[in-house]
Amino acid sequence: MTQNTRPTLDPQAHFIDGPTLPSGTTRFWLVRHGVVEEDARRTMYGTLDVPLCPHALQDHQPAYASLARRLPHDALWFSSPLQRAYQTGLTIQKAGRFSTPIATEADFTEQSMGQWSGEPHATFPTLLSKPSHPFWSLSADETPPGGESMDQVKQRIGSCLERLAHAHTGHDMVVLSHGGAIRMALAHALQCSPDMALHLTVQNLSLSIIEHIAGYWRVISVNTLPDFGENTL
Repeated sequence: MTQNTRPTLDPQAHFIDGPTLPSGTTRFWLVRHGVVEEDARRTMYGTLDVPLCPHALQDHQPAYASLARRLPHDALWFSSPLQRAYQTGLTIQKAGRFSTPIATEADFTEQSMGQWSGEPHATFPTLLSKPSHPFWSLSADETPPGGESMDQVKQRIGSCLERLAHAHTGHDMVVLSHGGAIRMALAHALQCSPDMALHLTVQNLSLSIIEHIAGYWRVISVNTLPDFGENTL
């Protein structure tokens, strides 16, 4: 019989009673990218490198500034290599006058749709071999030809989070990523199935926060929206 070697945590030591989060905790600030351009939004773009919508980028400047005010200035920054995530990070940094370099991390990219990439939403259901998830375009265990299932996305995201948590213990880390990928990060933290995590909502420019403490994960917030001001798309 194997024994659990993780330390026993004193719950009293990790209560968060005040309005601020304590420093010195391994913490990931997961930000979904901004709204992509209109034509791409009609398709299953997945890992296609589609750009942000220029009109939304302009209209949502208050939201980028709001995010900049929320994020810690001494954090490390990581981004999916896709331009919509990286540009979101640069826009937030410009709004908040951050100077930290953004490192690209391939494991934070979106679910690959493989041969189904770019398929219009209207015809996408005809390609599926299983019923789709009620809140995702395909089931968590459906694997597009040449692509990956959400089960596989959870595995790569989880491995990446564990690696960064051990490499940067005690640091804040901002991660610019994608809706499906962030759901799978939450699935890893919650130790729940990809199917269950797809019931969570992760909107554009939303912030979700998870922490890694002595080998354990906990969720601080999910889908917290910034202040968009009066301008919405």
